[in-house]
Amino acid sequence: MNTPSGPGHHEAAPDLNAIVGERRQLINLGYRLLGSLAEAEDVVQETYTRWYAMSREQQEAIESPGAWLTKVAGRICLDVLGSARARRERYVGAWIPEPLPDRGEWFAGRIGGAGGSGPADPADQVTLDESVNMAFLVILESMTPAERVAFILHDVFRYPFAEVAEIVGRTPAACRQLASSARRRIAAGRPPAAPAAGQATLVRHFKEAWESRDIEALVGLLDPDAVMTADGGGMVGTVLRPVEGGRNIAQYLIHIADKARGLELLERTVNGRPGLVAQHTGVPVTVAAFEITDGRVGRIWAVRNPEKLRAWTEG
Repeated sequence: MNTPSGPGHHEAAPDLNAIVGERRQLINLGYRLLGSLAEAEDVVQETYTRWYAMSREQQEAIESPGAWLTKVAGRICLDVLGSARARRERYVGAWIPEPLPDRGEWFAGRIGGAGGSGPADPADQVTLDESVNMAFLVILESMTPAERVAFILHDVFRYPFAEVAEIVGRTPAACRQLASSARRRIAAGRPPAAPAAGQATLVRHFKEAWESRDIEALVGLLDPDAVMTADGGGMVGTVLRPVEGGRNIAQYLIHIADKARGLELLERTVNGRPGLVAQHTGVPVTVAAFEITDGRVGRIWAVRNPEKLRAWTEG
């Protein structure tokens, strides 16, 4: 979990390196609140624009620049979340949060990926912990903007409710209730996380069964009530509604394997947990995250929207 870098710290003259150093914190906050690296980047850009629009005297009057930046970013995210609901109602098919790679693992496995220089990728800035687990992010999508902001700021980033209240525009008591409501949603909608090693083994067996087109093996690895949700954003072909039932999912995957010849499956870390990446001619075309239920695959989130795969295809 991250901790706030700003509260209680006095800085008479804001140091440029310290201000720029808040970028990681802000990217982490923005991604968890919005489920999108691109939107998190926009929020951080706007936050810094507002900081540098102030005079030097105004900047020096701010007791804690880190806290100020977080407050502004949180308020911008709150506004974005409010408008995002309307945009996602117009989205083609299901909307899934943008998947994140483990950058060290990914670049180590790419030809020519080691070394090199250039601007930092936002994905490099995101700390991979349970608060970016895909199952966790999907539940966050069901929350109101205020619930999401209050919960993430308090429970993940450990900001006191008095400071959360300034961002959300409600009383500390109201923010405490919002965070409590968010916790209940998470407890009700998320099974206990499977150990990473156990999930990696299951995902490997799943990959092998899919590659060999062994439908009965796939059915045995899937929970009977499993659900697979795909996100193509209307940009690539995919099912628009969730596929429900282990056997239906297995049949659909075999159909995909038969139809998409030359598809290569790779075991990769997706949002901090074992997952799969499907490549075609060396280019990632699908990133799949998994949720394990009682030793079987209970949920699959397959992201195919190219705009959400830039962290996997660029660098």
